[in-house]
Amino acid sequence: MEDNNERKAILMPEKGRQVNKNRDRNRTLPLFARLILGGVFVYASFVKILHPASFAEAVYRYQIFPDIFINLTAVVLPWLEFFLGIFLVLGLWMPGSVILSNILLVSFLGASIFNVSRGLDISCGCFSTGAVESSLDIWTILRDMFFLAMAVFLLYATFFSKDKTKIF
Repeated sequence: MEDNNERKAILMPEKGRQVNKNRDRNRTLPLFARLILGGVFVYASFVKILHPASFAEAVYRYQIFPDIFINLTAVVLPWLEFFLGIFLVLGLWMPGSVILSNILLVSFLGASIFNVSRGLDISCGCFSTGAVESSLDIWTILRDMFFLAMAVFLLYATFFSKDKTKIF
């Protein structure tokens, strides 16, 4: 009888270690996703914040917004990206940050797909405002889909996961 209890005592710590490894992995993936996504938003905002007129031209070339909203978008969007990225990196206000990042990324992806399908040869305006950046193409769409996949993963981890503390 004692031999059986000793066997359980030996097996239980191993099971506990496996659970801890899974829990660590479950905390690591959302952390990496929010750090990468937050870093992308912060990085993408810098040039746009420093050169709002050039970014306004990039927004105008998309031919989506009415002219009255071009300057407003060129001024507000980079700051929204910046603070959203900071919130994601620091883990602040995660439910709102995750929802907003998903909305932005769906909008960016939709605008890219819309303009690629129309055959417009314009620069993305994602990470720079000049003509140096490559034009919209399938790689831009795939990159945006990758970022959206990370945002959807964070949405799941924030709202639908059993261990909601893992991303904070």
